[in-house]
Amino acid sequence: MTYEIDIAGLKRDLPICKVYDDLYIGAFVIFDDVELTVHCAAELLKRAPEYDYIITPEAKAIPLAYEMARQSGSNRYFVARKKAKAYMSGIHQVTVKSITTYDPQTLIIDAADAEFIKGKRMLLVDDVISTGDSIHALEELVKSCGGTVAGRMAPLAEGDSINRSDIICLGKLPLFNPDGTVKK
Repeated sequence: MTYEIDIAGLKRDLPICKVYDDLYIGAFVIFDDVELTVHCAAELLKRAPEYDYIITPEAKAIPLAYEMARQSGSNRYFVARKKAKAYMSGIHQVTVKSITTYDPQTLIIDAADAEFIKGKRMLLVDDVISTGDSIHALEELVKSCGGTVAGRMAPLAEGDSINRSDIICLGKLPLFNPDGTVKK
C-alpha cells in the first residue's frame, strides 16, 4: 500500500507502514531522494523566520538540515545525537519518546556546540512533526544551551499536528487505518 502526497508541488508515493495494530503511517524517508531533499529545503527556506543556525535530531532530517544550511549560505548546522560520542567534551541532553520509536530516545549535543548555540536564534528542523515530542526535546536542548527558538519546521505535519500554530510545514501527512484508508 502507498499514499501519493504532494509536497509543495513535488509528488511522491509513500509506503504505508504499521506502527500499532490500529495505526499506520506514511513513511516519509528523505535519505535517498536528492530531488526531494533539495526541493523541501528550498521551500522551507522560503517560509523560514530569521534565524542564526539550524539544529535537527539525528537521523532522518540530517540531509534536509545540511541542504538548508548549504542553500542559505551557512557554514554550520547542528545535529542532536542519539548517543554520546567519544569526541564529545561534555554533553547537554534531553530524553524523548517518538511515535516511530519504541523506546525513549536521548538527544545529546557536545559542550562545544552548546557554547556556540548560546545566545543564537535556532531553527528547529525535523522530517515530520507528529506528536511534537522530538521538536519539544530539541527546544529543551536549545534552551539548556542558552539559545532561543526562532522557529519549528518540517516538510510534513502528521495527523492533527497540521493544526498547530507554532510549526511551519509544507503539507499534511494523514494517519492511516490498517486497510490503508485515511483515519478520520
